[in-house]
Amino acid sequence: MSGAHRFRMPWHRSRPAAHVEHVPPPVRRHVASVPVGPDAVREAREAVAGQFAKAGIAPESAFADAVLLVVSELVTNVLRHAPRTPLTDVGMTVAGDQLVVSVADTEPRLPDLTFEGMGAGLRMVAELAADYDGDLSAEPAVNHEGKVVLVRFEIPL
Repeated sequence: MSGAHRFRMPWHRSRPAAHVEHVPPPVRRHVASVPVGPDAVREAREAVAGQFAKAGIAPESAFADAVLLVVSELVTNVLRHAPRTPLTDVGMTVAGDQLVVSVADTEPRLPDLTFEGMGAGLRMVAELAADYDGDLSAEPAVNHEGKVVLVRFEIPL
């Protein structure tokens, strides 16, 4: 498959319905509110990396590096495209074999997640997610005006 179409859109799932568990796995969620400013990327990375042990992720693994690179890119996008956001909420949710990174800001405009509409940074994020059978999505925030960008990964065995 060409690089232009390596990643799946969120509504395309390759799992058969029988693969879905009927008992939900325990969910572990951590959210850090990071001030938007010069230290935001470092603080967001530290907050997520600090949760790796609880999630069973080896901190020095290629998967951990991919997750931290995604966090860096998404927080950098907040700095570039939503600079009036005072705090960005950076979340890491683990349930079963899935890890979801979320980054929220107060800019309500959703990013264009088509291959043609994404910049190089979001394309890289989508490709990293696809490398781990995941995807990239964005949705309006529930509890404030703004949006949340979500990157889903399957945690490698």
